Amino acid sequence: MKRLLVPIALCLSMTSFGQNDFSQWFGSGTLRVDYLLAGDQENTEVYFLDMKKEPFWGGSRTNLVDTFRYGEFMVEVSDRESGTLIYSRGFCTLFNEWQTTPGSKNIRKAFHQVALMPFPRNPVVFQLLQRSRKGEFRPVYRQEIDPADMFIRKEPVMNCDTTRVWYTGDPSVRLDIAFFGDGYTVAERTQFDADVKKFTENLFNTQPFDRLKHLINIWSVFVPSPESGTDIPGEGVYRETALNTTDYTFGLSRYITTTDMESLHDQAAAVPSDQMVILINSERYGGGGIFNHYASVTAGHPLSLIVMVHEFGHSFAGLGDEYYTSEVAYEEFYPLDVEPWEPNLTTLVGFDHKWKNMLDPGTPVPTPADPQYGEVVGVYEGGGYVAKGVYRPFPDCRMHTNEAPGFCPVCRRAIERMVRFYSE
Repeated sequence: MKRLLVPIALCLSMTSFGQNDFSQWFGSGTLRVDYLLAGDQENTEVYFLDMKKEPFWGGSRTNLVDTFRYGEFMVEVSDRESGTLIYSRGFCTLFNEWQTTPGSKNIRKAFHQVALMPFPRNPVVFQLLQRSRKGEFRPVYRQEIDPADMFIRKEPVMNCDTTRVWYTGDPSVRLDIAFFGDGYTVAERTQFDADVKKFTENLFNTQPFDRLKHLINIWSVFVPSPESGTDIPGEGVYRETALNTTDYTFGLSRYITTTDMESLHDQAAAVPSDQMVILINSERYGGGGIFNHYASVTAGHPLSLIVMVHEFGHSFAGLGDEYYTSEVAYEEFYPLDVEPWEPNLTTLVGFDHKWKNMLDPGTPVPTPADPQYGEVVGVYEGGGYVAKGVYRPFPDCRMHTNEAPGFCPVCRRAIERMVRFYSE
């Protein structure tokens, strides 16, 4: 691998703005909106917290409106005067996952969230939409934002140790992936750098990233943790760390996440980051991946490299879990009368819009679990945590098992489409 571990040149805010539409609606910098998602299984409430201007926008200046419509939530930003939709992004959160757990029936909880967008030139309408159980987006919050508001904080970026790990071009025309460390002490900085290199090389050895790495930048951000490791509540272990990661998310051992989005985004402001990956300094098995939120993975388990690729499939490309025999915390995650939004799952309700055009002529739908179809794209029953009613495109895939050799053709296509969306 070339160009690894080169210090960042702090000139990101000077990147030229080449898009006419972009320069019409946006200036330099990023608008960050912090808010709470709160409620229970049946109710969602949104509470505004804060706004901040960050120094540079590292995202696309061309693909400003989300054409995939993935995710359980959507942020939409419209010009207040004309009503023109000028920016949107779909995403998922731990809050919407929690709404599918038994605990959300009787307990109300709040989760810190962060929305990012290019800094608008003129007043805008900021709107959050949530996907209903019928699969339709409905508005849950609306707020007018004036970019001249004196309460939009303009503060220096957090002092982080940043590294340009792999650089191929202007962040506005590249997919920018940023690695963050949790549970690495000052003395373990060298280990963090080695782990970032290891996970980067493994990602670039995985199809289709291996032939798309010229469209990708990799960055790392290091903030030392006071203690090494991560919280393991099931074993009475608690560690003071920079990003407050914890195992036993929703009571499930191996699901290692953080709800501290404030700290994560404080660090992320130091580099361009379309996608965030948290490396956790632990030998445990586990991690998590939440679409357009973050991916997390322990760095020291023998299967960590495989797990990271799987979780990044979730967080980056919106791929769904294809397994259905492992323990999960969710109940009825996919209604069988609604087509999942994930590109690699179907209930056959809307299969025409999925991978139907990738099936060979004569491939039966559903496709039997028969050796003759072993290497054929089909419609195989079992996926999305259930054995019946949800279908996956291939007998085995990185989104199905750890033993699969890699992503299936359908998942590879979804990944490539997303890489190109960010890099245009």
